[in-house]
Amino acid sequence: MLRLDRLARSTRQLLEIVERLRDAEAGLPSLHEPWAGTTSPAGRMVLTVFAGIAEFERELIHERTGSGRDAAKARGVRFGRPPETELRSNSPRPALGKGTSVREATKILKIHTATLYRSPAP
Repeated sequence: MLRLDRLARSTRQLLEIVERLRDAEAGLPSLHEPWAGTTSPAGRMVLTVFAGIAEFERELIHERTGSGRDAAKARGVRFGRPPETELRSNSPRPALGKGTSVREATKILKIHTATLYRSPAP
């Protein structure tokens, strides 16, 4: 394995994997971190500490992105697909009603042909 911090999503999951390897009398060395692996007691200890730090870091990132999303919503930023009424009001189909071919309309609007066909009728 190249990097052991990518082995598991949580410290608990990592410890379960290490225990399974121990039960199978196998080990997992790391190519990127030769001092951390499942083949020695010191390596398992370092691996466990780093797994705990990685899990903590993931939780901090999750917390920060959540608070950033909440702050953006408070400022009026909307997430997700626009409501159907907004899609209808911004429909590219009127360009076709003027005698414009599908190919010309997609070039003018800079959209894919499938997008034009999927767009709701005005």
